[in-house]
Amino acid sequence: MKSFIAQGELVGLRLDEAVFKSGFTLSRSKASALIKAGKVTVNGAIEKAHYPLEENDLVEVGEAEESKPVLQGEDIPLDVVYEDDDILVLNKPAGLVVHPGNGNPTGTLLHALIHAGIKLSGGDASRPGIVHRIDKDTSGLLCVAKTEEAFLSLSKQLSDHSMNRRYKALVLGVIPEDDGKIDAPIARSKKQPMKYCVDLKGKESVTFFHVEQRFRESGVSLVSCRLLTGRTHQIRVHMEYIGHPVLGDPLYGAGNRKIYDKGQLLHAYELTLTHPKTGERMTFSCSLPPHFLEVLGQLK
Repeated sequence: MKSFIAQGELVGLRLDEAVFKSGFTLSRSKASALIKAGKVTVNGAIEKAHYPLEENDLVEVGEAEESKPVLQGEDIPLDVVYEDDDILVLNKPAGLVVHPGNGNPTGTLLHALIHAGIKLSGGDASRPGIVHRIDKDTSGLLCVAKTEEAFLSLSKQLSDHSMNRRYKALVLGVIPEDDGKIDAPIARSKKQPMKYCVDLKGKESVTFFHVEQRFRESGVSLVSCRLLTGRTHQIRVHMEYIGHPVLGDPLYGAGNRKIYDKGQLLHAYELTLTHPKTGERMTFSCSLPPHFLEVLGQLK
């Protein structure tokens, strides 16, 4: 059993956030799981995760009794862009889920990594090494951690926005301005739980975009987007919010599936990060996938 006393910046925080910020867990979700399992007490009593800490509260944190799930490898091709002893950068194809979850227990990128014998470390035991993810039908670059130290470093880079991610997307409509900034908070939709939406009570979400090409006859624009934050479905939500939903997207925007209807035409083409061990600033890039190029060719 480990403990800490709520003082200074910890006073007023939710219990789960304070446990996480005090370094007892790798994520707030893990802190919440410990609290739910009755492994955390405040002044000897079990409290809810949202309990606001008062000054001098004594918080005791017990050890988690985790049974690591056994993940079986599957022979799924991998497109490795870069690999060393600490990190692995991959070009994920559209249609491949990053890790197991509801509705996708098998056939994921994680299963492919395990089959390839790649050592993964850090994060949730059910998805080791997975620092960030991109949607199933979004293609492109993502980085996974091979050591605990790499996972912590890459996670921090995500949270402090020093990891830069750039995407290309085909969107509905001809955008008049060359450049724009979408600063609109995002939250899960109360009406449709599978979707996210702009909500003033949501989390800060900022997307910068640049129009690379306009296809006026087809009423389509090719844009590049840079994420400052990394919310679920961020580009998809933000582009719909300004009236230019991503082509092919089954969730966001009416009329965006007439040209392409097999999933959003969104590709993570560039990733910049600081190497966890060497401190070197590294940029990786990958070309647009064939299905994206095919639609571009039709538009031209």
